[in-house]
Amino acid sequence: MPLTLAPVTLTGAHARLVPLSPDHETALADACRDGDLWNLWFTIVPSPETMGAEIARRLSLHHAGAMLPFTVLDAAGTPVGMTTYMNVDAVNDRVEIGSTWYAARVQRTALNTECKLLLLTHAFETLRCVAVEFRTHHLNTRSRRAIERLGARLDGVLRNHMRMPNGTLRDTAVYSIIESEWPAIRAHLSWQLARPR
Repeated sequence: MPLTLAPVTLTGAHARLVPLSPDHETALADACRDGDLWNLWFTIVPSPETMGAEIARRLSLHHAGAMLPFTVLDAAGTPVGMTTYMNVDAVNDRVEIGSTWYAARVQRTALNTECKLLLLTHAFETLRCVAVEFRTHHLNTRSRRAIERLGARLDGVLRNHMRMPNGTLRDTAVYSIIESEWPAIRAHLSWQLARPR
């Protein structure tokens, strides 16, 4: 049965992922101001002024069957970022977790770990994916280390893969987790979340 991505809410103790909505525009614009995230040259984050257009773009991709976008809420229910299932390969049961950004105040916290655990659990155990990919700029070492801490393995680097808004060409590091690795990675992420902070 082909992979289909229906809107869903994923809930944990530190984070809740809800279907992206135009109603989230103002709160998400506020969230991206925390860290001036749109000024980072090595990633693509919407500015407060372009947040509405970015929400519309992601929802359009969802309607085309190419993306399932989420708004990330913190434990208090405040929007603090966005994430998606994207690059959907319905024939081969693969998705990428990407186009993710978080307000600076929640970066490097349990929220990110839990978001990835929720998304991976849904991908492998509900959607029955055979692999989940992560992609990032080859020079975004912080993102690469975070992906590696999840247990994902480097598949390779796509050289001159895409042009960034500033005109530079991005080499894209591609990582993945495959279904046979999922039980150990699920246990590892659950253990990380259970540790005292």
